Amino acid sequence: MALTLGRSFDRNYKMRLSFLDGYYNIGIFFNKRSTFLLFKVDPDFSKVTNQKHGVKINMFKNLESSKFCETFINLHNFKKSTLDIINQFENIKSEYYHEISFLLNETLTLSKTEIGDKILYDTLTIYGFTLNSFMSEFIFILAERQNIDNKLNKKMVRTSGIQIATSSAIDLLNEFHEDNRTSGNEGRGSQVPIKGTIKLI
Repeated sequence: MALTLGRSFDRNYKMRLSFLDGYYNIGIFFNKRSTFLLFKVDPDFSKVTNQKHGVKINMFKNLESSKFCETFINLHNFKKSTLDIINQFENIKSEYYHEISFLLNETLTLSKTEIGDKILYDTLTIYGFTLNSFMSEFIFILAERQNIDNKLNKKMVRTSGIQIATSSAIDLLNEFHEDNRTSGNEGRGSQVPIKGTIKLI
């Protein structure tokens, strides 16, 4: 997928993850002085002939608009004078331990800053998940930026997500999401309109 980047981005982190009989190359573009980031997704099915994938890719700037996060993930929000956190990954909900698995959990430390007697780290942390029933057909990546704003003496934490899934995996996700809603668990987080989803394909 073509993506033109301006001067706002000066860092790039790349991953190559298997999917069906091929791969997706996923790039995370960001700036060392900001929490803003973008994903770039390139499929590699060069060794597969005449295969129809039926794959959908969605990017989430607001994780609360994601059915995957609403169903399976606890998100953390916190705000004070020196810390501003929105939708940070906290943990997998205990009732879904056997339904999803980690694909990856990696942290890149960009710099450290001393504010008073505290040492704060500027990082990019990447979490990858899959549905156990569709391990080769579902990927959900969370990219968390922790950035130190030296002017405000504040740590800013923002997280974005990207989902790559076949139609069959999405159907199962929708079933889990509906079961979660009817069981009365949907009220744990604020409800955000689906317009927070950016459809890439």
